[in-house]
Amino acid sequence: MTVIGLPDGEADRLARLALTEDLSLGADVTTVATVAEDATDVGEIVARADGALCGLDIARAVFAAVDPDLDFRTRVHDGDRVRRGDLIATVSGSTRSILTGERSALNLLCMLSGVATLTARWVEAVAGTGAVIRDTRKTVPGLRAAQKYAVRCGGGQNHRMGLGDQALIKDNHVVAAGGVVPALRAVRALRPDIACEVECTLPEQVEQACADGATLVLLDNMTLEATRESVAIARRFGTRTESSGGLRLDNAAEVASTGVDYLAVGALTHSAPTLDIALDLR
Repeated sequence: MTVIGLPDGEADRLARLALTEDLSLGADVTTVATVAEDATDVGEIVARADGALCGLDIARAVFAAVDPDLDFRTRVHDGDRVRRGDLIATVSGSTRSILTGERSALNLLCMLSGVATLTARWVEAVAGTGAVIRDTRKTVPGLRAAQKYAVRCGGGQNHRMGLGDQALIKDNHVVAAGGVVPALRAVRALRPDIACEVECTLPEQVEQACADGATLVLLDNMTLEATRESVAIARRFGTRTESSGGLRLDNAAEVASTGVDYLAVGALTHSAPTLDIALDLR
């Protein structure tokens, strides 16, 4: 599986961030005390559960930042599906260096693989409906690029990366502007070059937003009946639709069957359990 990778320098930035937390109070006391300075070993990074993989380049960057002489070799790639017991990668060299970088590397690898794994479950849940699973901005501060990369590794797509690359008019913007149409026109006047999505809670709002040129309408916490009605309205205008709110894995297929183009799932990044991955010395 091929996905668009991390931004340049992002793996190194995250490695530095993780190691700053681990080593800001000094060297790894336990490892220095228990492991001979000249000891060498091979650490095997192994899946302890089935899932989708993400974060290998970040793990590599962590070990390289600890010790550039460590040899990190992967057996699989980001985006691949792994099974419990699969060998993911090996890292060989100084035992002290391996153990010093172990937890920082695994923290990021397990977390991002968890996001990819949960995304893959959502993608599987709506398979055959034509709907696409997308993430939101509900990401951990400082980890947005990596978490959104993990969504791509799981087969999902990204929504906007920040507040300036796309516009999303939500309920509070509507209140502040005095209505859906005034809000949409204000955004168009300021930035006519970017896509503009409008959050709607009623089919009547969908009609207004589509008629005034919204790029996409976000159907927020709508019933299935209202979602179908809104999709039909949007299709008359050639406007895409995205469902959000109240989405669960067990109702994803039913919502997707209404004909919406996207399902916006904040849980992909804010509630994904980590994938169990371990490092064992041979």
